[in-house]
Amino acid sequence: MTYEEGTGGGFDVGLLAPGRVASPAEHATGDREFLRAMLDAEAALTRAQAELGLAPDLAADAVTEAARAERFDVRDLAVRARAGGNPVIPLVADLTAAVPQEAAEYVHRGATSQDILDSAAMLVASRVLDLLVPELDRTAQELGTLAAAHRATPMPGRTLTQHAVPTTFGLKAAGWRSLTLDARDRLMAVRAGLPAQLGGAAGTLAAFGEFGELGEFGGVGGVGEGASGLALLPVYARQLGLAEPELPWHTLRTPVADLAGALAFAAGALGKFAADVLVLSRTEIGELAEGGGGGSSAMPHKANPVRSTLIAAAARRGPALAATLYGSVAAEDERPAGAWHAEWETLRELLRTVGGAARDAAELAAGLRVYPDRMRAHLDLTGGLIVTERLAAALSGPLGRARAKQLLTKASANGLAEESSWAELLRAEGLDEEAVAALDLAELTDPTRYTGAAAALTDRALTRR
Repeated sequence: MTYEEGTGGGFDVGLLAPGRVASPAEHATGDREFLRAMLDAEAALTRAQAELGLAPDLAADAVTEAARAERFDVRDLAVRARAGGNPVIPLVADLTAAVPQEAAEYVHRGATSQDILDSAAMLVASRVLDLLVPELDRTAQELGTLAAAHRATPMPGRTLTQHAVPTTFGLKAAGWRSLTLDARDRLMAVRAGLPAQLGGAAGTLAAFGEFGELGEFGGVGGVGEGASGLALLPVYARQLGLAEPELPWHTLRTPVADLAGALAFAAGALGKFAADVLVLSRTEIGELAEGGGGGSSAMPHKANPVRSTLIAAAARRGPALAATLYGSVAAEDERPAGAWHAEWETLRELLRTVGGAARDAAELAAGLRVYPDRMRAHLDLTGGLIVTERLAAALSGPLGRARAKQLLTKASANGLAEESSWAELLRAEGLDEEAVAALDLAELTDPTRYTGAAAALTDRALTRR
């Protein structure tokens, strides 16, 4: 029974992982997909050697034909991997047995297990990112539509959980979009540089050079020191559709660390979007709501913000997973004991976590409901205190800056919340009727008239493509 076929027992079918279950990223990171990537790496290596005259074409054809994931038992490979500590060892044995005898010596020739598993991990990562980035594009598109529609929709700005000054929902949505695009750009940059791995036993490419000097298929041998191995690097990378590495990176883990950082940032960027939705969709706030919210097992009235909740969970897991991958950068010697092994499941879980969050974010953005009337009502909760910044500037003329601040601090402490109270307070401070009338308190305390450049900032943000 394979991973995908397992429906019980010890097989993980995503029961405790609603954030990633049934997502494109989950499928692209399954055990069979990792097996497929390892087989792709093995076949690409033989084809690259054949292209350079280091192996016969019939061997390249035979290995490519045999390297089909459905021909191999994933569970059996996993169990047998315990003996050597990685799945490439039993896979090479099975692949060698699956090709004709005349091609068998060209399977995995010159490579080490880490060459195959690292190259496979980069292949899987590239395939996940190719699925994940369109979800971020979709999220950004939906958020851009919201931002444009609500560029001037006023709402309370909140700092440290309290009303600060008015803002617009358009500016908030534009901020979510900007973070989403930041995440997309970082992932695209990492995707472009994901490298193949090829170094041989200790990163010197020695075996490839030695094989290049032998027999009928020594086509590039003798050109220079290590010529066969160096010539193989770009051809192998091209065969895989990955970048050519400057050096074998067995213990130079920049590619994995960069990928971890970009994925963790993406989780956090989407987490900011989810965190705001979670706050603003609280029953007592109700300025936003998820479309198609989830129900409760006990309370029929509830429509839980499930998408936001799952994204928030991913945002909390992402940095911790990335920390393990960053920790593996400190890898000793030319092959580490444990640091490399710690990456495999961690990287897969990070790819799945962020891939699921990207799927959920696109659905959240597409179905988000906005309630401008609630936003407007909440602006009036403090009876104009939300614009004390504006009042301070207006009163600094007749009262002086220090006295104006003292007055507004007192008013805020007393909870003055009516226009008449403002007028009475100002008269008590010695302003005559003419001076009070000149201030036009109705206009000064209207929060919808104090959103600054929010609409213009929204427009500027939306010029980014």
